[in-house]
Parts: sequence; C-alpha cells; structure tokens
Amino acid sequence: MKPIIHVENLSKAYQIGQIGTGTISRDIERFWQTKILGKEDPFLKIGETNDRSLKGESNIVWSLKDINFEINQGDAVGIIGKNGAGKSTLLKLLSRVTSPTTGEIKVKGRIASLLEVGTGFHPELSGRENIYLNGAILGMRKKEITRKLDEIIDFSGVERYIDTPVKRYSSGMYVRLAFAVAAHLESEILIIDEVLAVGDAEFQKKCLGKMGDISKGEGRTILFVSHNLGAVSQLCNNAILLESGLIKEINKSDTVVKNYLAERSSSSAIYHLANDNVSKNMFFKSISLRNLQDINAATFQYTEDIFICFQIISKQYLENTAIFVTILDQNCNRVFSAEKKIEKNLGKYVLKISNRFLASGIYSLSAFIHIPNVTRYDQVDEVCHFEVIDNGSGFLIHGNYNHGVVFGDYEWT
Repeated sequence: MKPIIHVENLSKAYQIGQIGTGTISRDIERFWQTKILGKEDPFLKIGETNDRSLKGESNIVWSLKDINFEINQGDAVGIIGKNGAGKSTLLKLLSRVTSPTTGEIKVKGRIASLLEVGTGFHPELSGRENIYLNGAILGMRKKEITRKLDEIIDFSGVERYIDTPVKRYSSGMYVRLAFAVAAHLESEILIIDEVLAVGDAEFQKKCLGKMGDISKGEGRTILFVSHNLGAVSQLCNNAILLESGLIKEINKSDTVVKNYLAERSSSSAIYHLANDNVSKNMFFKSISLRNLQDINAATFQYTEDIFICFQIISKQYLENTAIFVTILDQNCNRVFSAEKKIEKNLGKYVLKISNRFLASGIYSLSAFIHIPNVTRYDQVDEVCHFEVIDNGSGFLIHGNYNHGVVFGDYEWT
C-alpha cells in the first residue's frame, strides 16, 4: 500500500524575538545562500531543539528537527508528547499553514484541518455561509455541499444560530460547527489538534465516535493530537511520540502510550518553581509527594497513605484565598479534588490521601491558588506524576479500572 502522507527530513526553525537575522549583511547572505544558491540557511546551523526548560545559547529554536515517517490511507494516527514537543507545529506543516525550513511533505488527497477555534471561518459570514466556504476551499461543488448541509447542521447542534455571523458564536459553538464541517465534508485526510478540549464532555464523546466512524468505516486518514491518552489508545491504531522536536517513538498506539506513561511516572515526584522572583501575590514554591516515612516518593502501594505537601510563598495575604488540588488519572480525567483555605502566616500545607483510596494506576496533580469565583493567582498542571501499585491486597486483583478509580470509606449494615 502506497502512503497517503510521506514526510522526509522535515524541520522547522523559529527565530526568537525578531524576524530578520539582526544585520543587513546577514540578511543579504541568507538570501544569497538560500534563494540564489539553493543551499541550507547558514544561520540555522546554530539552532537548538525546543526544550523550554533550558536556556538556549542562540536565538533560533528548532521546533521540529529531521522528522521522517509515512502514513497509509485509512490509518488513525495519534500524536502525543509534552507541551512544546512540536505536535501543533507538525500539524500546521501538514496542513500547509506554515512552510518547512528544510525537508519535504508529500500528500495525496484533500486535507480538512481543525487546528484552533475558528480555523478557516470568516467571522462576518454566517454559519451556513462558512459551511459553503469551507467546502469550496476543499474543492467541492455547491451541489455536493448542499447534500451534506442538513447532516452538518444537525451534528453541530447550532441550528438555531446557523444564519448568525459566527463572530457572535461562543468558543464551544465555534468548535461544534467547525468539527461538523471538517468531519462531514469529503476530504481524504482529517487533521485535528487539541481544539476539541473546548467542547463539553458530551460533544467530545460525540466527536470521538464520529472520528472512529471516519477512520474505520469510511477509510479516511486521521491525524489526532491530544493529551487524552485514553482517546488516543481507543481511536488510533498507531501513534507518534514527539520530544523536543524529535520523534522518540513510532509504534502501535497502545505501546507508545504505555511507554510514555511509564516514563512520566518515573520522573521526579517534586515540583519546584524555577524562579522565585515572580509578580504574583501568592504562588507555589514547591509541591511534593511523600510517604509515611516522610520520604519523597513516586511509587506507592495501594495500602500506603500518600501525603501531598504544598509550600506557598505569600507576598501579600488576601482573605478567602485557598489551595485547590485535583488528582488526574493517566488519561487526564479528574479523579478527586480538595480545597484548603490559606491561613495568614502559614506557608506549608499537607493533604493526606488515605490508603486503599486510589486504584492501581498512574496519576498526576493539577493545583491552583485562588479566591473562589474571583481570581486565580497561580496554577500548575500535570505535575508530580506518581504510580499506585497493587501489592496483592486481593481487592484489585481483577484489574485496576474495572471496579473504578477511587474507593471511598463505606460501611455495610
């Protein structure tokens, strides 16, 4: 089977802070080398991969570097990785939104992309007019679009506002209509970024079901970027793991997701603020996980208590400020949340998660400091990855998620 997408030595570099090279002589040299002689840009050789945790030595960053892969018709491919790994850049290159610095992309067939809210929509046109506009961009005839029109409007759920300019739509309505258009118009390749996170849970489930129908029933190709690893495993047959602009692994989606989660759980179970000099009244200096022996840990037995320790820096005490923390499972679903009011002159807080509460699995934390319903002062997402393992207690022997994720205290009478 010939690939429908072929990517060879694909790279994308960005210059931080300015468009040109900094001097007229360098701009002329770049023009001569790249446009006249057809050689590689000499000023990109000092670039680095896009590791946001490190301070670079140059002002040029490689968002992607020497990417190679092929995708066959009918494949559903998930693209995963941390923020800044290059996922969205790759989709923009494949969608022809931006051009590669080096390398080439060969695509056979029409591409429908949903990269961010409002992609391909004209704000002054109505929802109905934008459906026809998107279809025309894909090369469809008006008669073909009309045949799909009722199905698109019904799926989107915005029938009441279909003749209203889309600039008046909420972000959720925008995404509903945009996905309906991309999914129903006749393209061979559907490219979707994390934009579906804007919609509500019911609509996300509806979208994932439609994407499954597209890849398995209609034989169309899907590229799907998501932090919902469960959705990637369920929907995609293959996956690509990106790390700092490089391909780390290409394999079956279950294998890639499993390896990615294992690596995340083995990372440090401590979050430290890199720079205390922040312009916030209150912020997290550190968040750590400890066991009963008061030792930092990333792995806990099902029968162990877990202690989540917060260190807060307060430049100005504000009434009614509180810590809100959420435990997330390996698919970034919220499992449990708790809140604690911050007291004046107290900067350390500990949340105890009792043993036999969390099922075996991989978890992380998200937390923020806020005045409820007023404002947020600091927020961290998906930090302190840790694993709960079954130590032969017997209760979880039949599988961790088959019986739920949390087991609260209860009593039979």
